[in-house]
Amino acid sequence: MAHPRPAIIEKGRTAALRRIAALVEAEGVAEVVVGLPLTLEGGRGAQAEEVRQFVAGLRKNLSVPVTEVDERLSSAQAEWLVPGAGKKRDGTLDSAAAAVILQTVLDRRRGGRR
Repeated sequence: MAHPRPAIIEKGRTAALRRIAALVEAEGVAEVVVGLPLTLEGGRGAQAEEVRQFVAGLRKNLSVPVTEVDERLSSAQAEWLVPGAGKKRDGTLDSAAAAVILQTVLDRRRGGRR
């Protein structure tokens, strides 16, 4: 079962990439899953393109696979699971949404619905 981890809040892409690489190494992470913020219609807007550039940086700097996953409505689902998380500005909602995204991937791989 996926569980929320503290959000990685770094100033600048390079610092975030370094922090993620250190976490992958320290914890023996086998794969990194990144939510891709598609529009409700499934298109890729400016935010999705920024994330794809970040994913390119991850792929260049990590030795594990990096998988992009549609994250539409993950924040809404996380808010439902963790009431009040959206009112905080400390990464709580982002952490909960990341756990929702990861659990969705795990469920799909096991053949479950989500």
